[in-house]
Amino acid sequence: MATKTIIKPANSPAAVGPYNHAVRVGDLLFCAGQIPIDPATGNLVAGDIKVQTDRVLQNVQAILDDQKLTFANIVKSTVFLTDLTSFAGMNEIYAKYFTENFPARSTIQVAGLPKGATVEIEVVAHF
Repeated sequence: MATKTIIKPANSPAAVGPYNHAVRVGDLLFCAGQIPIDPATGNLVAGDIKVQTDRVLQNVQAILDDQKLTFANIVKSTVFLTDLTSFAGMNEIYAKYFTENFPARSTIQVAGLPKGATVEIEVVAHF
């Protein structure tokens, strides 16, 4: 049976609840959903969907960097938006981080997200 390893990167914002940033099991890394929290302040970043998506993906990158992975290692992503009309703006920034061999992706509109965020992204990566 594969060992479960808890991942808590030093460069990531503190978790906003009883969960870990990521959990590694075997050759898979399951990352908790990231919202646009500035790790330096612990506050949600101000700005439109593009600004918030960029901060979210920087937070994802901090987890990947901690595990010596890149966005190319991601096999699945799930995007949660509070308003699907902001899909194009989110997708524009998303495409700057995912440039080839794209992961499978789902995008879901939700009624709300923690701290009033407009976007949350969770990923699964492969070592």
